[in-house]
Order: sequence, then C-alpha cells, then structure tokens
Amino acid sequence: MSIIPCATWVKKGVASTNPQKVELTPKELEKIIKQTQTKLQNVDNDSDAEHNNEVTELKSEIESCLDASKTDEYNFDNYDVESDSIYCNIGNIVSFGKDGKDPLITGDDDSEKEDDIIKSSDNLVLVGHVEGDASILEVFVYNEAEDSFYCHHDILLSSFPLCIEWLNFDPSDSKPSNLCAIGNMTPIIEIWDLDLIDCLEPAYKLGRIPNKKKNRKHIGHKDAVLDLAWNENYTHVLASGSVDETVLLWDLENGTPVNKFAHFNEKVQSLKWHPVETHQLLTGCADKMVRLFDCRYETVSKSWEALGEVERVLWNHFDSNYCILSTANGYVQYIDIRQEKSIWDIEAHKQEVTGLSLSSACPGLLVSAANDGFIKVWDIISNVEPHFVWEKECNLGAILCVAPNPDNPFVFVGAGDNSSHNLKVFNLLEISEVRERFLERKCAVPATNNSDIKVKEEKEEMMDVTENMDSMMLNADIPNTISKEKKKSK
Repeated sequence: MSIIPCATWVKKGVASTNPQKVELTPKELEKIIKQTQTKLQNVDNDSDAEHNNEVTELKSEIESCLDASKTDEYNFDNYDVESDSIYCNIGNIVSFGKDGKDPLITGDDDSEKEDDIIKSSDNLVLVGHVEGDASILEVFVYNEAEDSFYCHHDILLSSFPLCIEWLNFDPSDSKPSNLCAIGNMTPIIEIWDLDLIDCLEPAYKLGRIPNKKKNRKHIGHKDAVLDLAWNENYTHVLASGSVDETVLLWDLENGTPVNKFAHFNEKVQSLKWHPVETHQLLTGCADKMVRLFDCRYETVSKSWEALGEVERVLWNHFDSNYCILSTANGYVQYIDIRQEKSIWDIEAHKQEVTGLSLSSACPGLLVSAANDGFIKVWDIISNVEPHFVWEKECNLGAILCVAPNPDNPFVFVGAGDNSSHNLKVFNLLEISEVRERFLERKCAVPATNNSDIKVKEEKEEMMDVTENMDSMMLNADIPNTISKEKKKSK
C-alpha cells in the first residue's frame, strides 16, 4: 500500500536556508528509548495480561498430558522471559565513541550538504504519505526555474495522516516560523518544525487522551481529525474538524481549545476561513450541509444544503461573496452567500470530488479532481455558469488531494493511491487549452484582510473562552533540546 491522502505548499523564502539536523547525545538517545519502551509497555499492558492468562492455561493443559517424569522438556518455565526486553534491543544497534560520535561514520558527504540547502527560489511541498505500515511526512523541494523536484527530508509520524496545514505561529518564538499541523487517525494534532531534520518528536501537540490512572482529563477531540484551517490574520488561531462531529478553535499561544461548535449531525470534513471577514468560518459536513459560522458569537449565520456529502469547501478569494463546494457523489456547486440556494450545480465527476482548488493568482481558474482518477480545469470567472476547459485521466490512481502553488498561478500538485506513481506537479501552462483560455488573463492578488487595526479590535471578541472547556499544558513528554538551542541562536 502506498497512499498520499494530503499535501500542501510552502511559499518561497519561508524555509530556513540551512535546516538544522537534530543530533542526539548518547544520554538523550538512551532516555528516548527508555521512554518509548515505557509508553509501548503501558499501551500493551491490557493485551499482555490477557496473553499471559492464555499462556498459563495452555501450559497447564500441556503439562497435564506430560509424563510424570517432571522434566521441563519444553522449557515452559521460561516461556515469557524475552518479552520484557524486546523494546530495548534498539539500543544495541547504536555505538558511540568517547567523543559521542558514531565511529562507523568516517566523513561528510559534500553532495548531501549541497542538497540540504534550500534556496530562496525553492517552494516546499508537504506530503502526508502512507507506505505499508509506515506513516511519513515528506518535505519535497520544488524549483520551477531549475526543473527540480526531490524529497529533501522526511519525518516518521505516529499515525495515518489525514490533513496538513502550514502555519508560521510558534508560541515559543516571537518571530514567524516554518511549521505544519497534521491531523491524523487519532484525536491528537501534531505541530512539526519543518526547519529541523531528523527530529523524533513534534514541536508541540494539541489535545490529550484521558488516563484514569494518572487522573488526566480528556482535552480536544475524541476521534480522528479530518481537516485543519489556520487563520492567517489571527495567527494564533487554528480550527479543526473531526469525526466526533465537532469543530474546535485552538489558541496556539497556550495550546488550549477555546471554542467548540457542535451543530453537526455527521463528521466535519472540510474547513475554510473567510479571506476578508476573518471571524467567519465555512464548514462542510457529511450530513450534506454547508454552514457559515460567526465565531464571535458561536452561531451559524447561514447554511446551505448540498447535493451529497460535502467533501471540500472553498472560498473564491477573488470575490469573497462566493464559495465553492464538492460532494461525495461527484457534484461541484457554486454559492452566493447572499442567497439561499446555489447559483449552479454541475456533475463534474463520477465519484467523490476529493480535490478542489482555485489558482493562487489567476481569477476563475478552478481545478477539480476525484476518485475516478480525472483532473479537470474549469473557468468560473462569470459567476453565472462554469466553462469546462480541459480534463485528463492521470496515472495517480484515485486522486485524493490537489493543492495550488502559492507563487505560480498555473502550478498545482496532485496525489493519489497508485502505489507506483502517486504524486505529480502539474504546470497547466503546458496544456494548450488552458494556455489559450487563461494566459492573457490579468493575474490578481486575492482579497485579504491586512488591516491591523481591525484585527486588534476583533481579536478579544473572537477569543472569548467558553466556560466549560478544560485547559491544558503543552505536551512535553520528551523535551526537544535541539529546538530550545535553535530558539536561543535566533
């Protein structure tokens, strides 16, 4: 199995030119191994107890059938001896000299050092990849001028990734950072530092699973996190939608959920903040409803019924009076938020429309993709009806996501579940139909709210803490020494 369920881009010039490599001392490595062993043993306690009971019963049955010689022919007394140490054998693989370095590594590879450098002309593509039983965050470098696209480094994840959102807010640093939030099959949201290579733990986590023995209360979601939306104006706010039929707004300053919306009858599959009215959050739900929330008052200001389970919602960032949605039965719908019903509905695909993206700077250029393996380009500039431009069945299997390049209006990335070929960057200007339709169109800067005064006035209103929400501390099970050193060096 090789699947890419989610992907997104990072703007040029954001990433560190020379990402730092995490180098653990022998003591730090030993500490992490021991803590990992403890965690694994705690998780397996219940199953181990059950297994031991089964083994005891089996031993009794077999011993009753043995000859009365009482010889332990099969060494049943030591049946479980090795189970206590299976998690610690990793430490035997690593060896260190007196200087704390691995003696088997004799020199540096200059070519690898050169590949580690990220140029100001490079975009990053963040890819959530599931390869067999392994879940990985892959960080690709894309350089259009050099026609290069390669994996710069990867990070081993704890669970199947479902959504990725880039953000630059780090509560431990006043300067903008290069981070990404990942929602997965667990209720916990992980925030990773993309400027660190070979890190073993996220920068911090959002949410907490309850533990009766430690008297630890539940915080956050209760099921898988399906989508994330970072508020670029309120940079400390992250929204998350979940299978548990709720949306949470997180205050990244202290890692707490401060607002909870439970107006849904099914899992929440898609979220998008309004590009101008930054207190408005658009949600798409599997109950076939699209809802617009006013987060200042925790109310649904408007709602629309879709033609199927909502897979994706999207604002038209060139004219924020309009939004777009896609459904699980192949429809794409266009909504004027000032009206009660959609303006137009088209059966764009034969299966779930899991990819829906507008160009970052070319008005009207809409890309849709679906589980049927097709990627399609539409022109929606008229706001009255869509114009079909181009389609192609890609060799990506069932396409699961599409994302636009923030610096090039005609470049997109698509990904799917084809085990041999599941990731591709598309330059739509290479397609004659697209080039003829859009090349002469004047590119525009999407509508955004850059008014610091307005943000300051509304910030306190939006972040009112609901009375019944529990507080939490940032996860610090394994201190990230390298991260602390990095902050000091800035």
